[in-house]
Amino acid sequence: MAILVTPERCLMLKDLSAQSLFMGVLTAFVGFASSFAVVLQGLKGVGATDIQAASGLMALSVSMGVCAIAFSTWTRLPISIAWSTPGAALMATAGAVEGGFPAAVGAFVVCGLLIVFAGLFRPLGRAVAAIPAPLANAMLAGVIITLCFAPFKAVAFDPLLGLPIVLAWVVVGAFRRLFAVPAALAAFVGVMVFGVDMPDGAIAQWSQSLLPPVEFVVPSFTLPALISIALPLFIVTMASQNIPGIAVLKVNGYQPNPGPLFAVTGFFSLLSAPFGGHAVNLAAITAAMCAGADAHPDPERRYWSAIIGGIGYIVLGLLAGAVTAFVALAPPILIQAVAGLALIGAFSGSAVAAFQAIESREAAAVTFLITASGISIGGISGAFWGLIAGGLMMGLLKVARKG
Repeated sequence: MAILVTPERCLMLKDLSAQSLFMGVLTAFVGFASSFAVVLQGLKGVGATDIQAASGLMALSVSMGVCAIAFSTWTRLPISIAWSTPGAALMATAGAVEGGFPAAVGAFVVCGLLIVFAGLFRPLGRAVAAIPAPLANAMLAGVIITLCFAPFKAVAFDPLLGLPIVLAWVVVGAFRRLFAVPAALAAFVGVMVFGVDMPDGAIAQWSQSLLPPVEFVVPSFTLPALISIALPLFIVTMASQNIPGIAVLKVNGYQPNPGPLFAVTGFFSLLSAPFGGHAVNLAAITAAMCAGADAHPDPERRYWSAIIGGIGYIVLGLLAGAVTAFVALAPPILIQAVAGLALIGAFSGSAVAAFQAIESREAAAVTFLITASGISIGGISGAFWGLIAGGLMMGLLKVARKG
């Protein structure tokens, strides 16, 4: 039975339960731990310094938390918010653009505006939804695949450091998939503590980073950054996060109005952009946790799990400086390994979806290969050109079949 939003329904503390409290805490931990490494890699991939990446992580986490609390309190729906993990993966392989990180921040601003417009103006939202799913998935798979190589490169780099991370992910994931990435993260921490030689003064330097990191970046706007970052980031955020996020809510019996949800997440993306945050959007995986029966048997009381998750994101975001400083002490390949493990599921899912339909398989392959090649033409990344080439080929194939 569909659960409709009624403005007169007010938040009541009696709806809070131990079950929702636990699920909310778990949601925040899983959402943060499973992909914060991807976000850091993405921000550094487009030119951010360590402090700028930490600031971006903090801004995203706080924006996610406030947005989730506001949405869930107002609508009494379990609306979970996340950062754009596919977007961060895209940035991790895009490389720095002309203008450096300020140009990337300008692209984040444009992406946020596009998300707002997609929510306010239905034709734009419909246009994004009209992008063929095989091509969107092929582009995402092509973006992700490079980072998915990292776990195995880490093993080759140093088996004593890389193998425990991969084994933790494999063994724990075989029994409880939800905890596979947190287990890999725990193994990474263990490797850092017992296997990596810390430089003198590292612990003292780490303790000084406990204050929330804030780095304001004045955005600049360049055409290569808008085409290489803003447009692909907007497309993968809408196609891989916002639209599936709505679908997850509907599958669980909720009927939210998508337009305002998209517009508000775009607004919060705009707020986080000057501090280094790339995009805030509806969650898909953690949304399933908050909206499902595990959060509470009564669907009308599950919204508390999203509220608690939002509080958890704010707390974790305020500790982003310490998290980033600790990660910076590790060989880069190790944190890339954790990020790659976090994306293997997304890669397999997008790859299957991309090549499932026989009639669009060749076009999807073109999109995937061009994107994965890492080419840059005219300062514009392969993700954009892959989508264009795949779309042209799909159109030609349709014309040929009709002929």
